[in-house]
Amino acid sequence: MRMVDVISKKRNGEELTKQEINFVIEGYTNGTIPDYQMSALAMAIYFKDMTTNERVHLTMAMVESGDQIDLSAIEGIKVDKHSTGGVGDTTTLILAPLVASVGVPVAKMSGRGLGHTGGTIDKLESIKGFEVELDGNTFSTLVNKNKIAVVGQSGNLTPADKKLYGLRDVTATVNSIPLIASSIMSKKIASGADAIVLDVKMGSGAFMEDIEGARELAQAMVQIGNGAGRNTIAVISDMNQPLGFAIGNALEVKEAIDTLRGEGPADLHELCLTLGSQMVYLAGKAQTIEEAREQLEAAIKSGAAIEKFKTFIASQGGDASVVDNPSELPTASYTIEVEAKEDGYISEIVANEIGIAASILGAGRTTKDSEIDLAVGLILNKKVGDKVTKGESLVTIHSNYESVSDVIEKIYQSYKIRQKVVETNPLVYDIIQE
Repeated sequence: MRMVDVISKKRNGEELTKQEINFVIEGYTNGTIPDYQMSALAMAIYFKDMTTNERVHLTMAMVESGDQIDLSAIEGIKVDKHSTGGVGDTTTLILAPLVASVGVPVAKMSGRGLGHTGGTIDKLESIKGFEVELDGNTFSTLVNKNKIAVVGQSGNLTPADKKLYGLRDVTATVNSIPLIASSIMSKKIASGADAIVLDVKMGSGAFMEDIEGARELAQAMVQIGNGAGRNTIAVISDMNQPLGFAIGNALEVKEAIDTLRGEGPADLHELCLTLGSQMVYLAGKAQTIEEAREQLEAAIKSGAAIEKFKTFIASQGGDASVVDNPSELPTASYTIEVEAKEDGYISEIVANEIGIAASILGAGRTTKDSEIDLAVGLILNKKVGDKVTKGESLVTIHSNYESVSDVIEKIYQSYKIRQKVVETNPLVYDIIQE
């Protein structure tokens, strides 16, 4: 088999076989297929697309290029959740203990964040003593005992994807649905999940800015997951403004605590119930989505969800007293209010720009080696549709330095105020099951 023949076949719009795709991924991973040929194939895929069968074969070839996590020692159906990213996306911190509190095993491997704020692992490290590096036996034991454990990603998962992603980044082939979908799903499948719930973000703060693109990506990932034998559902949710009020690591942990108590922001609470209901349903713990939601609502109301969060923290070496005393979380030296310059209604918050403002404070990384300041970030006091009076606080800045003029300027650029009442976007646009 020759790589040039595979390239010309895809260039002509023909369907590649499983054997041809395996040949490509194996050869590219071990270095026998050079970057320039893989670049040509990526561009051919960009223009000619792939069938569902090709996408499944590509995903599984990338899964098989490295380690695969074996979760068979963990009892029950393991349901993983993945978000395509966003600003203020605290859902994992809430969903893991919430879903575990109704008996669904949550064996979660999460990463550190590149971008506006840290990833789930960074946020959990805001809690004193919390340990994210667990060996496989300890991880499985904790999930079987408590129904929950979260660890940092380790091992050699999907090396083909890592190599291909780096190539796509410099060859203008990132925005390819089959390549995006197979990249995301290969990591989820290699992580050992039996079923997968996807939170596909749509809007100004998301990778997909319009509903058509979000729906196409969601359908592609669901088809890959189902084709690979994992029951998969995608929820398309709004990211035209940040989710919740908090942007920043310790600030988001506090918001997660509030939400698990039933006192969090309405949008974050609702999205977690939507995603969590799908997870409980796929795990076979409820006969219907409605029944699953009732279980989750009851767990919040009874206090079972917040107690599960305490158990989770303590079992991984963390100081669980922060749940009752969030003031023990890392705290910034300064809080600065950004006041509205006029009366009106908030018509827009450019999520990506607000995220950059938080990153300037030190809440996120610009490179993988950057140090994160876990204490800093933003609290949004006004969201889209809210009425505001001149002089009212739009945003509270939590900073460890006093001069934040560049951050304030970014916030003003992000907030748009108009005189008429503003209609808000729906939180959930669609749920894709096939």
